[in-house]
Amino acid sequence: MSRSEYKFIPTDPEDIIIWLTAMYEEIMDVTVRPASPENQFIHWMAEAIVLERVLTNYTGNQNIPSRAVGENLDALAELFYTQERPPAKAATCTMRFTISEPQAFAVLIPKGTRVTDAGKTLVWETLADVYVDIGKDYADTKVQCQTAGKQGNGYVEGQINSIVDPFAYFLSCENLTESDGGADEATDEEFYDLLRLSMDGYSCAGARGGYIYFAKQVSTEIADVIAASPTPGVVKLYVLMDDGTPATEEMKERVLAACSADDVRPLTDLVSVEDPENVDYHVRFTYYTQEDAAVSAGELEAAVRDKVEQYTAWQCAKLGRDINPSRLIAMLMETGIKRVDLIEPAFTSLKDGSGKDAPQLARLSGLPEIINGGYEDE
Repeated sequence: MSRSEYKFIPTDPEDIIIWLTAMYEEIMDVTVRPASPENQFIHWMAEAIVLERVLTNYTGNQNIPSRAVGENLDALAELFYTQERPPAKAATCTMRFTISEPQAFAVLIPKGTRVTDAGKTLVWETLADVYVDIGKDYADTKVQCQTAGKQGNGYVEGQINSIVDPFAYFLSCENLTESDGGADEATDEEFYDLLRLSMDGYSCAGARGGYIYFAKQVSTEIADVIAASPTPGVVKLYVLMDDGTPATEEMKERVLAACSADDVRPLTDLVSVEDPENVDYHVRFTYYTQEDAAVSAGELEAAVRDKVEQYTAWQCAKLGRDINPSRLIAMLMETGIKRVDLIEPAFTSLKDGSGKDAPQLARLSGLPEIINGGYEDE
């Protein structure tokens, strides 16, 4: 976990050595010299005591959910609404199967029919029996990757186009949507965040936190969720992924299914998953350096560009996050440059979805324009 360990017992070896030495001298009525055998024995004892105290502190921290790891965190999950770590999930997409010509009877595409990409990297399978209707030459159905995890994400339209298990009258196949929804097993930090959110899951009254919890439970790749109710009885969910992009259609379908279940959604709520409103911004600035800088001009330029990438990733990592040029300037100054003449972006306050309007998401428009202004004296 990212949080620092709570120290129940001090573990400073110097303090322990001082304490042991004082106790030994008091009991034995002697003075312990630096080179005496007693001093060596005290140091050995202090090391053993420190190790035991470290283990005691570790044990204590493993009883605190925010600091527990691995199986210890799994055991503590029994205290929460969510009691199991989200496993790895397989990606899905919509597949179109085409037959050679329409038939006078329905053509069965059996459940478990497998397809793959040209390189045979991953294999996908149909989730249910589906028929090509009479008089039609194609049928669309969902397929799921046989390998769980996010490696199944990102197969663009038409990339999954080879069949492993041909059926009668088969002609061709291709995915109509980009594959998405695959996720790795939740990390300790992701699992702890989900445990905290899960406490809102006890409510059956449509709590804001409850919708956020059930949405985030769909995938560990979800970074942010906003639940808004512009009018009574209407719930709109806005989902942002780890890479700073809104949820794909596949992911929105999964979130909607999770949040519309009979044991989740209050009977009077109409739930939908919407896209946030994009707000474009540009990055344009000139930076200046000093001749006696600690690093070379080339290294500074690379560091400046790296900070711009970090800033743009931070800017779109949360729905409703204001476009904040001060943050960019602060990050650029960490590189060791002298100053920044920032032209864009300007500060822009974004809607966070707390009102009736959709939340907004900052999106970088075009490539950053970074100009090296050269040297300036101090």
